[in-house]
Amino acid sequence: MHQPPPFQPESVYQHPGAALPQVLAAPSRYIQGAGVLDQLGTYLGLVPARRVALLITAGGERREGLRIKRSLDAAGIESRVVSFGGECSFEEIERGVVAIRSQPLAVDCLVAVGGGKCIDAGKGIAFRLGLPMVSCPSLASNDAPCSGLTVIYTPAGVTELLEFYPQNPVLVVVDTQVVAEAPVRYLVSGMGDALATWYEARTCLQNPPGRSMLGARPTLAAAALGELCANTLFADGVAAAKAVYERQVTPALEHVIEANTLLSGVGFESGGLAGAHAVAQGLTVLPQLHAIYMHGEMVATGLLTQLVLESQLEEAKRVAGFCAAVGLPAHYGQLSLKVSNRDDMMAAMMGATAMAFLQNEPFPVTANMLMEAAVAADELGRAVVAEVGDEAYRRLHHQR
Repeated sequence: MHQPPPFQPESVYQHPGAALPQVLAAPSRYIQGAGVLDQLGTYLGLVPARRVALLITAGGERREGLRIKRSLDAAGIESRVVSFGGECSFEEIERGVVAIRSQPLAVDCLVAVGGGKCIDAGKGIAFRLGLPMVSCPSLASNDAPCSGLTVIYTPAGVTELLEFYPQNPVLVVVDTQVVAEAPVRYLVSGMGDALATWYEARTCLQNPPGRSMLGARPTLAAAALGELCANTLFADGVAAAKAVYERQVTPALEHVIEANTLLSGVGFESGGLAGAHAVAQGLTVLPQLHAIYMHGEMVATGLLTQLVLESQLEEAKRVAGFCAAVGLPAHYGQLSLKVSNRDDMMAAMMGATAMAFLQNEPFPVTANMLMEAAVAADELGRAVVAEVGDEAYRRLHHQR
């Protein structure tokens, strides 16, 4: 399998005997609005691109392929479709590399259209081919489109490692009408992923040894974006979910899409991760979870665990109330997990301790500490749900 030399941000930004710098990473351009996918060919002139490989699932091609082709044809851009198989694994990335190299058209850009795993795989393929990469998310379910890193999974869906790239996508194009017409659960899951951005960035910023995903110190700008992200979700999250149920693009939906995609994407990469994402990635070791639940849903429960771990109980109650209001899991039972099942829970928490960014917490964290925090977070979340109800969760998961 072709593997380029791995890129390590620490090798660029960390120097023996020198103070650790602050670093901000972001896409070169971010474009968001209803119908912008119809102008993709025009926007690719910013790259500039004349011959592109289009990474997309078979379903995505059925839904959006014709309008994308029309836009590219109108701009005089040649294109070739490469099908994405669904999992962001080394095997899938290598398959995409081989598919593009075997085509007679020598492309000068890769455009990934789809969800977070398709876009993450696109980054890996583009890096190996030395191509600029363009993100066109069809969902607002996570913050992958703007970042310069990829979460690599095994073919079975278990988190394997993070792969870093020297550049972020050169262009991000988010069609909010496409997002409005997708199942609402994707948007809500994106809120879970995005909500953690502020709390994790704050933890990294306040902890002097804390590091961003770039291996540098968090910037104030990234932390400010994370805080704005959280405030936007608290203000507009419920209304945005309602808009998607009604398949309408509203100001609230536009705000939340920007929070889920741009604010969270720049905020997490340059602000840093901590306990919330460590727990979420640890949960992927349980097959019954990653087969059913989305990344942001697991992050939401991980965030509650982080806040309890940090003794931020009032903030944990606020977050649990938000989760209940929009339909995110507010306790582990809503992830089909019993905290009394010590084998499963300990397997997940052991997986969490293997995540390097757990070290951004201001004290050493063990699997037993995470277990205790998870049990307490589960109890707190159940108390909040008992008070405010679980109607949003039941509607989202079609339960009566």
